[in-house]
Amino acid sequence: MSETLQMIFSNFEGRNTALSVSDPDPALTAQAVEAVMDSVITRNIFLTGGGDLVGKVRAQVVSRTVNVLGEY
Repeated sequence: MSETLQMIFSNFEGRNTALSVSDPDPALTAQAVEAVMDSVITRNIFLTGGGDLVGKVRAQVVSRTVNVLGEY
């Protein structure tokens, strides 16, 4: 099973934009993720088609299981 941390932000135009991190630390806390999201907004280091990131929408860890049937 693989996991991905998704941090979802709103941009200047009110649309959502997601930043994803593969294999997050299992000990990650909501407070730590919120601090990172605040830093991303404050530093304004990502450009989106809808303008600057201006707000936090949510953070979530998505789990995915892949069953390989064969490799060729």
